[in-house]
Amino acid sequence: MSGVHYDSYTAARAHLKDLLDAAEEGRVATVRRDCATTAVVDVKRLRDFLASVVPSRAQAVPEAGGWSVFIPGLPVAADGSSFDEAITGMVDALRGYAEDWQERLLKAPNHRDNWGLVQLISFSDDDQLRDWLVGAARFS
Repeated sequence: MSGVHYDSYTAARAHLKDLLDAAEEGRVATVRRDCATTAVVDVKRLRDFLASVVPSRAQAVPEAGGWSVFIPGLPVAADGSSFDEAITGMVDALRGYAEDWQERLLKAPNHRDNWGLVQLISFSDDDQLRDWLVGAARFS
């Protein structure tokens, strides 16, 4: 089976089941509206792909009887009395960053390239984010 493409929103709406079926199967599924083409992608597939290509670069540092976790280059950090508490705080901080990005940072020059990270955060549950952070965390 090949991918599906619809040249208008009206055509896509008339064939919505086919469009969604193609996306769920991992086939190319696109819709053109005016001069933009949009891909329709299954969330689980996209989340898994993003987790494999967006490195967390998280760093965990023991300090003052606790832990600090941060991601260089992002305005996101968390502290905790234990490593697990710091990671839980970092998951919360990442969720806050994703909300801020959606509301006001997406066009800021120093944040707009974080699209993939924001998608990954939004498509992940807390356990998935924790695994993503801890899987790459470097201990200083």
